Amino acid sequence: MQELHDAPLAPLTTFRLGGPAARLRTATTDDEVIAAVREADAEGTPLLIVAGGSNLVIADEGFPGTALRIATTGFALSGTRLELAAGENWSDAVARTVEAGLAGVECLAGIPGSAGATPIQNVGAYGQEVSATITEVVALDRRTGETVTLSNEECGFSYRHSRFKADPSRYVVLRVRFELEDADGLSAPLKYAETARVLGVEPGDRVSAQTARETVLKLRAGKGMVLDPEDHDTWSAGSFFTNPVLDEAEFTAFTARVAERLGDDVAAPAFPADDGRTKTSAAWLIDRAGFEKGYGKGRARISTKHTLALTNRGDASTADLLALAREVRDGVREAFGVTLVNEPVTVGCEL
Repeated sequence: MQELHDAPLAPLTTFRLGGPAARLRTATTDDEVIAAVREADAEGTPLLIVAGGSNLVIADEGFPGTALRIATTGFALSGTRLELAAGENWSDAVARTVEAGLAGVECLAGIPGSAGATPIQNVGAYGQEVSATITEVVALDRRTGETVTLSNEECGFSYRHSRFKADPSRYVVLRVRFELEDADGLSAPLKYAETARVLGVEPGDRVSAQTARETVLKLRAGKGMVLDPEDHDTWSAGSFFTNPVLDEAEFTAFTARVAERLGDDVAAPAFPADDGRTKTSAAWLIDRAGFEKGYGKGRARISTKHTLALTNRGDASTADLLALAREVRDGVREAFGVTLVNEPVTVGCEL
């Protein structure tokens, strides 16, 4: 297992931000991952799990313990059943399932990061979430030191949330298993209105899975959501804030604030969510609170392509990023009474 000391972490994140780790270890097998985690836990050493780095905001001071980079590989497809090692590149895995003629994750194309991160966040986009196709997650339970297999139900999936996110220090994901669909090369029924509109079909229709994937990639690229080293709009964590999910009383108060600020003829985006709640758009809130694309004068700014992405313009610090995030969060709360919640995990810092 490779080991470095006082190792830079910024190059391992899509933000390209953060200070060094006291120790950085790179594991290429499940056994190496398990051994490194058990060793750190036995020593009482703080442990940071790093894979694709697409969902991390690391403090400028760095991390005082051991950062474990999971670089495991493994793509096993049997019929419609797929097993991915945690370190597998997610976007590449999606492409391979589409090439195999399978449906279920094609609209999750272009999302940066590793396969092991997908169940933690219950990654979703363009009408699909991984919780719809994940059957099992194999993980190391740090409480017992043993490897466990959790069913879909045991993962506790909800919008951008899971059992793993609720208790982040307990589990280290090793492998993720999926059940996809053989629809003769067609996609799953399209659920996202924008995707259907661009394709000239109705929500619920199917198209070629490859066409769906390519369309999503184009849509994401147009919003700066596909990694490009030359494009600072992609030096981000994608969507920085989750879409707020409001109960009935909260939504009523919110719509009243919208009418007061923008007029009775303006309707905020509203989508049905679980338990009778309503989901609205964080991007809409940010824009209508006065934070337009490209907002900011410092080294961290809102993307010029999408208001939901906060970006490093090349020489920002984590402190710069957090200052911008707080300004946006507080501005939205003042305007609409809704508090945005950051999607990326903060390490050694907080909003």
